[in-house]
Amino acid sequence: MIGFDWPWMVLCAPLPWLLRRLLPAARNAPRNAVRVPFFDEIRSLATPAAVLTGRRSLESWLMWIAWLALVLAAAKPEYVADAIETPVSGRDLVLAIDISGSMERPDFTVNRQKVSRLSVVKYVASEFVKRREGDRLGLVLFGARAYLQTPLTFDRDTIVAMLGEAEIGLAGKQTAIGDAIGLSVKRMRQAEQTERVLILLTDGANTTGAMAPRRAAQLAARDGLRIYTIGIGADQVRNTIFGTLELQASADLDERTLTDIAETTGGKYFRASDTESLQRIYRELDRLEPLEFDDQVFRPTRSLYYWPLALALCLSVWLALRRIRWRQRFADDSNGAVT
Repeated sequence: MIGFDWPWMVLCAPLPWLLRRLLPAARNAPRNAVRVPFFDEIRSLATPAAVLTGRRSLESWLMWIAWLALVLAAAKPEYVADAIETPVSGRDLVLAIDISGSMERPDFTVNRQKVSRLSVVKYVASEFVKRREGDRLGLVLFGARAYLQTPLTFDRDTIVAMLGEAEIGLAGKQTAIGDAIGLSVKRMRQAEQTERVLILLTDGANTTGAMAPRRAAQLAARDGLRIYTIGIGADQVRNTIFGTLELQASADLDERTLTDIAETTGGKYFRASDTESLQRIYRELDRLEPLEFDDQVFRPTRSLYYWPLALALCLSVWLALRRIRWRQRFADDSNGAVT
């Protein structure tokens, strides 16, 4: 819709009429002017009275239109678009996902089908990301080295898409947990948000990297970064002739270190042994880090004042040129009539 930023400027529209009515009329001619008693006869010979009256009436209307266009421009008209919900003030939240070689192990089940650990993480974490409306999200992938897959953004669809493109081995076969934490700390240190959260998911122990996990956790705690750690890996149970045999498929998982990281930063450690438990963990994270809603909306506006201003300028220039040309023609005609 069309609105006005300064609508009270419309009150200036009748100002020329009021000045004409209230102020005394100007003298017809200065005292030292030469008076020509037969001036009206000369003017009538040059141009018919009807033509003069029509031109004056046209100029009067055009001057009024130019004046009203100026008043309209001064009122600052603007086009106001439909309301857009602004991102709510949430937190900076980074997902650090392990893509080392062990994440390829197919010990999880989705829809009664065996899938790899990374596949189930993509499935569950994507649903978590879609629910985080208002948070700035980032994605860090790590193996033997850590790299930023997606910088902090409100675009949840991009996070989901980039998470879906993660592949085993892109960052090496080993696991650098400390480097993943250090990279997350570095990226969120540049942000202005006071609420900073890292959700780190891995199925192993720190086997490489330039920074030790506990040292990285201390740096995160100093910067106010809260870390939730998730250890993933199924504990398989197999029936044999000797009885029930429990296989520790996640024997390499360093739960003690993951627990220390979480406790150092004020977070919490979770253990996911199947798809359902991983889904429960992300729902628990929703509860621990609730979304913050508000009702603020943003209406994009586009200023339109230059249209009436351009109209007033064009009319003023046209009237000025018309009057100059008319005076020159009238002077030529008058000289010819006197001669």
